[in-house]
Amino acid sequence: MKFADFVSRKAVRAGLVSDDKEAVIREMTQALLDAGEINSNEYESIVKAILKREELGSTGIGRGVAVPHTKHPGVSRLVATVGVSSDGVDFHSLDGEKVQLLFLLISPPDRPGDHLRA
Repeated sequence: MKFADFVSRKAVRAGLVSDDKEAVIREMTQALLDAGEINSNEYESIVKAILKREELGSTGIGRGVAVPHTKHPGVSRLVATVGVSSDGVDFHSLDGEKVQLLFLLISPPDRPGDHLRA
């Protein structure tokens, strides 16, 4: 599986403006909505699912990188976007540092292999 197979180029955000975890998740999910990758009626439930996943443990993996993700029935295939925050976002990362590079992934619940490979 290649990165280009599931990252929506239209949803990539090189200049994220949000400055906290929930807001940046909302901004990136909105980017997927704007790119036509998710339906508007699924937006809020996708955001809530990602935030619920964050409650289990931060997806801030360290070295300025976070991979917020969820499985959601509102998508039929793996979709993702990439965001860059020049100021950084506090993601409660494992190393305690702010996150500058974010990869947001949403996969269908019945495709766990794609989710793990991504």
